[in-house]
Amino acid sequence: MQYDWYSKSIPELQAYISELGEQGFRALQIFKWLHQKHAQSFEEMSDLSRGLREKLQEIAPLRPAYIEQRQIAEDGTGKFLIRLPAEGEAAEGAAIESVLMKYHFGYSLCISSQAGCRMGCRFCASTLNGLERNLTAGEMLQQVYAVEREMQITISHIVVMGCGEPLDNYEALLRFLQLIHQPEGKNLSLRSITVSTCGLTARLRELADLNLPITMAISLHAPNDGIRKQIMRVAEAVSMKELLEACRYYIEKTNRRLTFEYLLIKGINDTRHCAHELADRLKGMLCHVNVIPVNPVKECGFERPAPEAVEQFIQVLNERHIPVTLRREMGKNIDAACGQLRAKAERKTNGRGN
Repeated sequence: MQYDWYSKSIPELQAYISELGEQGFRALQIFKWLHQKHAQSFEEMSDLSRGLREKLQEIAPLRPAYIEQRQIAEDGTGKFLIRLPAEGEAAEGAAIESVLMKYHFGYSLCISSQAGCRMGCRFCASTLNGLERNLTAGEMLQQVYAVEREMQITISHIVVMGCGEPLDNYEALLRFLQLIHQPEGKNLSLRSITVSTCGLTARLRELADLNLPITMAISLHAPNDGIRKQIMRVAEAVSMKELLEACRYYIEKTNRRLTFEYLLIKGINDTRHCAHELADRLKGMLCHVNVIPVNPVKECGFERPAPEAVEQFIQVLNERHIPVTLRREMGKNIDAACGQLRAKAERKTNGRGN
């Protein structure tokens, strides 16, 4: 029987354990083993009786994700290809990615919310083969636990900005936030979590109404609808006006500053005119812009702008009093762009080589 131990709350585990004729307090023990000690089998849970461990292993064994491949850059950035448990009759499970980054404040992990993506952004390797499936909350959590176990570290910040669109997997995202914040588990502050969206405005408004103290990042990447439609399929359904109205609603409801992610692409959205138009759009908003020179993906064909163009773009925003940062370059000698390592693994699996 497949039972998703990692996605269950303590009350849900208590109900399940009671159905098996066991005492409910065992659920809390199991929860702590999974979310604090990163146990990969019931055999590790030494405060459970041997009989109970054997019973659980037979009835509903743990099915942990595991790190299949890792790349470590010269600056310490780590890229991990994580293999999920196989579903049904499949020979192997889906592959997803996580990226570990070391900062002065600690370790931050960028995790995936889906295997693949259906958003169709032209600059992103995650979407090349479409959406394979949503991840469960437990599979999102297991990325954190697998990397902590592999690297023998404690992750202090999480960015839900890897493969997939988090708000396209909304219910699992909310459960992930609940579980990662659980005091009996990892007990991570929601203020240490960033969630991104490319513009699912209805879900963004729902999230605003919950008033969670997370950081919200908007993948904007263009100053107008024309350019955005060239590089982001979501712009065909959601106009810049609709998106920014939802962003203002989010700010009004939460009183939290939004981050606008802006991927600079040579010859597409990197001109002084683009910078001025972006400043006009964002004037007066509680926000800041994170400028990211594009990390080239072979299949996408986009190029990085010259350093002078990057500096010019940032200078314009500064002059227009729009808070702006340049994302620190990390992982330059590994497959650092989102979805690259997974795409390479899929090519090998399908016999297409590199």
